[in-house]
Amino acid sequence: MATVEQRNWAGNLAYGAERVATPASVDELADEVRTAADASTGIRALGTRHCFNRIADTDGLLVSTAGLPAEVAIDAERRVVRTSGGIRYGDLGSQLQHAGWALANLASLPHISIAGAIATGTHGSGDRVGTLSSAVAALELVTAAGERAVLRRGDPDFAGAVVGLGALGVITHVELDIVPTFDIAQTVYERLPMDAVLADLDAVTGAGYSVSMFHSWREPDVVDQAWVKRRADAPGPAPEELLGARAAVRKLDPLGAPDPEHCTEQLGVPGPWIDRLPHFKLGFTPSKGEELQAEFLVPRRHAAAALDAVRGHAASVAPLVYVTEVRTMAADDLWLSPAAGTDAVGIHFTCRQDQPAVEAMVRDLGELLAPFDARPHWGKLFDLAQSAPRMADLYPRWGDFAALRERYDPSGAFRNDFLARLGL
Repeated sequence: MATVEQRNWAGNLAYGAERVATPASVDELADEVRTAADASTGIRALGTRHCFNRIADTDGLLVSTAGLPAEVAIDAERRVVRTSGGIRYGDLGSQLQHAGWALANLASLPHISIAGAIATGTHGSGDRVGTLSSAVAALELVTAAGERAVLRRGDPDFAGAVVGLGALGVITHVELDIVPTFDIAQTVYERLPMDAVLADLDAVTGAGYSVSMFHSWREPDVVDQAWVKRRADAPGPAPEELLGARAAVRKLDPLGAPDPEHCTEQLGVPGPWIDRLPHFKLGFTPSKGEELQAEFLVPRRHAAAALDAVRGHAASVAPLVYVTEVRTMAADDLWLSPAAGTDAVGIHFTCRQDQPAVEAMVRDLGELLAPFDARPHWGKLFDLAQSAPRMADLYPRWGDFAALRERYDPSGAFRNDFLARLGL
């Protein structure tokens, strides 16, 4: 059978699947999965394809969740929303906002699917806000046997299954915690002194409900921008200065593009959370995929030292990086979460489309940041051979997850080369 070429969002890799299925119902999905597993055909799930490595790849069957019915059901009494895993965060958020509800956090882009973001430990930002995965209250998936499994917060396997790397089955539905809707006012500060940031990181990341710093490394000692997203009901106005940096008087793009039209509104103008927590509007796909991404997440206690180490390598990083984004997240108890057991800081690299050079840089960064217990983002570029020996040290429940994978998928239907190289 001829391979059907399917590419990821960035276009930097073609999936090796012989066939791509887009089932229109969970029953059809279960039939596809069961048939493939019975034939010893490898299976992986596809969402919005915003992964930059081969975590979703297989030489067998790719199951896209894009054709499943888009379901959104709000349970106001329990403060949860039950939603299809293939829905994008922006689309879910718009419906929640219309009904007077919100999610506590969003990633930089609202275009990513819920199931894919959860399974890879994707996050937003906020000192006291958890990752996107930490909002999961229940998870429904189709296993290799074609059976439906439901795991709820508090169940023995739940904390292992949420950030599941697609290794346990195909996520069809999730329940997410929701909160009453709220407004955010976004203020951008320009040219923060790097030394001041490293000396008092809390002053920056604690300046708002959600904060992102952007550094191009062209001037290693100056952080280009800090995007401070304050709740509109926070006491007092946004300060005019942050560590000596002045608030911008014009709308800016985090990548330095001259036209920030597609960025979310700034200049302290309040608006709904769904229109402020992401950096880009839902109707626009930034960079059109013409970029590569890598990210390392370090325990909060190591963040200043890790950022200083990257600054020391600015000369080699700057030519390949459009921008580095720095974000924070609160600790959780999910086994393979980037914030498992510790408040964490993400150091994210948006890179030029030069894969060999970027992969070499990422290997260097992996070595540079290893002493700071850096965890690579599951969905972005990192060196598998370099990272695999460290997984058991980085994730105390790594062995438990390997056993969980074996119980849910004893035939290895969802096991691909990516997982095998990690020792799973």
